[in-house]
Amino acid sequence: MPITPFEASQRAREICLAAPIVPVLVVDSVEHARPLAKALVAGGLPALEVTLRTEAALDVIAEMATVDGGIVGAGTLLTPEDVKAAKAAGANFGVSPGATEQILDACEAEGLPLLPGAATASEAMRLLERGYTLMKFFPAEAAGGAKLLGSLASPLPQISFCPTGGVNVKNANDYLSLPNVICAGGSWVAPKEFITKGAWDKIESLAADASKLLT
Repeated sequence: MPITPFEASQRAREICLAAPIVPVLVVDSVEHARPLAKALVAGGLPALEVTLRTEAALDVIAEMATVDGGIVGAGTLLTPEDVKAAKAAGANFGVSPGATEQILDACEAEGLPLLPGAATASEAMRLLERGYTLMKFFPAEAAGGAKLLGSLASPLPQISFCPTGGVNVKNANDYLSLPNVICAGGSWVAPKEFITKGAWDKIESLAADASKLLT
């Protein structure tokens, strides 16, 4: 069922409020999907962004969608076809590094809550005009980091952000302490070497630590 931009932002906000960190996941094998999702959810991080950067990504989303307590999203949405495929696979939300009219139209038509990307005041204002009040700030560190993002809070108090890109355990609280940030996206909670080795207990421990970060 189609949704409005306001509804898309409200639903995305509810998902992002579930935990201070949204794991950004690059998963090469569907065999890793279920145990990885279970470890992250058990550690207190229920919202999971699976990036569409591997051949297995859609199957990974479908498998993770069956894990109790998980809220699985599709990241790196670049085309309307990506949106349709992610929705069909069972994604509960979408994430895009930027925002185009085609992507916005497709997500609204498919009823897929979207976290659209913005890196400047002008980009954020254009999304706000359309009705989006929650955005992905990307690439966070390269675009100016917490200092730049914090400077947008006063002139654009209506907008909240989920910074992603260069966010790590050392600087996460710099972002999370900002008044216009409700969560952050990070890949450090699921290192590739841990996924490859099946070190699910270590990933759960990293997730537990991340779930206790400042909110």
